[in-house]
Amino acid sequence: MLNKTNWLNIEKHMKILIIGPSWVGDMVMSQSLYITLKKQYPEARIDVLAPAWCKAIIEKMPEINSAIEMPIGHGAFDLKQRWKIGRKLKREKYDQAFVLPNSAKSALIPLFARIPMRTGWKGESRYFLLNDLRPNKRVFQYMVERYVALAHSNNNMLDNVTLQSCPYPKLTVSKENQKFAIDRLGLNTEGKIYGLCPGAEFGPSKRWPENYYAEITEMLISKGHQVWLFGSQKDNEVTEHIRNRISEKNQYNCYNLAGKTSLNEAVDLLAACHTVVCNDSGLMHVSAAVNCNIVALYGSTSPEYTPPLTKKLRILHTDHNCRPCFKRECPLGHLDCLKTLSPTEVFKAIET
Repeated sequence: MLNKTNWLNIEKHMKILIIGPSWVGDMVMSQSLYITLKKQYPEARIDVLAPAWCKAIIEKMPEINSAIEMPIGHGAFDLKQRWKIGRKLKREKYDQAFVLPNSAKSALIPLFARIPMRTGWKGESRYFLLNDLRPNKRVFQYMVERYVALAHSNNNMLDNVTLQSCPYPKLTVSKENQKFAIDRLGLNTEGKIYGLCPGAEFGPSKRWPENYYAEITEMLISKGHQVWLFGSQKDNEVTEHIRNRISEKNQYNCYNLAGKTSLNEAVDLLAACHTVVCNDSGLMHVSAAVNCNIVALYGSTSPEYTPPLTKKLRILHTDHNCRPCFKRECPLGHLDCLKTLSPTEVFKAIET
């Protein structure tokens, strides 16, 4: 284990490798760690190894020098391929690695790359893989705190890290690319634009009912606003259903963008929105990081762990005893935690 003296002797112009998380929302929150590291070591070079789908997010973080694509699929072990990646990265002579996922396999590449300081939380018998091992991540309630704590020594992280002290993620927005996407998609930008994100990769227990989203869409357009529906190709059926449920005259001011934009474009287009209404999802964290007003709807999960990191926030959830259960599907089969959260209540939060 590295002692405090060794920690303080880290070179100012250090090279850092981040083994990044696999989910978009987690990747956005991890920017708080990179901002902290750049504040500590302004001349540091920070590279992030992460899945290809996170590249668009990483490239919007000015703290990052380069995004390195992780070719191994999420959950796959593939020891031989990890060894090859590690040996290739050895040439970069990194001074320190931060391993953000909790798995043992995620700590193998920094070991194979012979990175002298390898920092991460205890998990999956990583005692011999990490030499700057943090013993108990549960001393911090929020995920962002757990990320930022790794930038501080084991001895002083408790004294330096709170939710209030963590810097908020701030993704770079390209106005040029935003305009190009608006023109390409034929979007109407007159009046206020409201973004709705009805999807959630985690599962149906995070998804507020689509017919409720349709009611909100109808209300917003009737007030003279634009509505843009965001999501991946997987969400297109849901977003199209939402658009088809509203009156025909209002459909002209409702744009289904699910599956029609790259993630890079989605980030820039979300930045054009006055307010975003969203489930607990990756796009919720993206919207917060581009300074939108957020109305976040929680079902099976809890804002007491991964809230959107912004002050422009309204969080809504019901108070059923069965939530949060953190299950992908409702174990009781009724999904009341979301169904009893009414469109009227959500619309009131939007207007507040």
